[in-house]
Amino acid sequence: MKTGRSLTELAQEIQRQAQSKADFIANTRQLQMLDDGKTLALESQGEFPVTDLALSQIGERVGIPTKYLRKMQDEAPKLLATNVNHWFSERSETRMVRTLDGAARAFLSNRYMRVDNYDVAETALPVLLATAGLRIASCEVTENRLYIKAVTDRVQREVKSRRVGDVVEAGVMISNSEVGLGSVLVTPFAHFLLCTNGMVREGGKRWNHIGRYADEKDEVYALLTDETRQADDRALLLKVRDTIKASLDEGLFTRWVDRLEATTGRKLEGDVTKAIEVLSNKLSLTHDEQSSVLKHLIEGGDLSQYGLINAVTRTAEDAPSYDRATELEMAGAIVLDLKPTEWRDLALAA
Repeated sequence: MKTGRSLTELAQEIQRQAQSKADFIANTRQLQMLDDGKTLALESQGEFPVTDLALSQIGERVGIPTKYLRKMQDEAPKLLATNVNHWFSERSETRMVRTLDGAARAFLSNRYMRVDNYDVAETALPVLLATAGLRIASCEVTENRLYIKAVTDRVQREVKSRRVGDVVEAGVMISNSEVGLGSVLVTPFAHFLLCTNGMVREGGKRWNHIGRYADEKDEVYALLTDETRQADDRALLLKVRDTIKASLDEGLFTRWVDRLEATTGRKLEGDVTKAIEVLSNKLSLTHDEQSSVLKHLIEGGDLSQYGLINAVTRTAEDAPSYDRATELEMAGAIVLDLKPTEWRDLALAA
């Protein structure tokens, strides 16, 4: 798996971001896209460069297709500003604008509940570090998400496969998005010691960022951390703590490994290249990712469903971003959970 930052580096970056972020509530009539198509002005608060994600969220909210949005930004930025500002005025609503390092990074509902990376890390890390035998295997904070992946050698089992010493150990992944791209997620995780692959297991719990509506006022105002929000956060984060512990349950892990082991006997009997093409369509792999899965499958010499799971999760290490690497680790679970008819389509591809 990708290793990302050290735990110290992660803590430092989360702390830095916590001090550099600001959130505002504003009616869209108090917002203006400037003629450069790249800057959002907030009445009485200043001007903020807009990230690609925030621009996409603005486009989605005002009904401008992403492809056309990008074309206007590149070729006709004034037209983009005219379009956005027209709909800001005609269909006015109260929104939350999240900023970091002076840039507008998200354009969200005024009901969005802010559970920030600092809050999640502050709750999760003490639990993880206090659990005997648990170690942080990988962690990262990207533009879009926080990830913490921890594993333990106290809950492990050898998979009876064609590979000698194929041991997998239990773990847990915690992730969060501050920009509207995902819930707070705590889910079981697995670490394959022989190939160092990581795989996100099923059975996790999600908590959506949905809370009370922020007050609608006549002026743009900054959101602060109040006692009500702190109480909401505590209730949510206590659930996160309990789910971390449940994710390491030895009985659940053993049953999961039984399912994993069953895939070692299901073989690819048709054209392997065609099978990877079918899988690529199902997993929405890029051309390079498809080639990487095929390469790792052949190099592994295991043309079974289990070998395919390992080829997909091994491809995660080749991914250019930590976000995409984690998506591919999740894709391993999709391959494990293929229905009999879906597996037959793969196995007999011609």
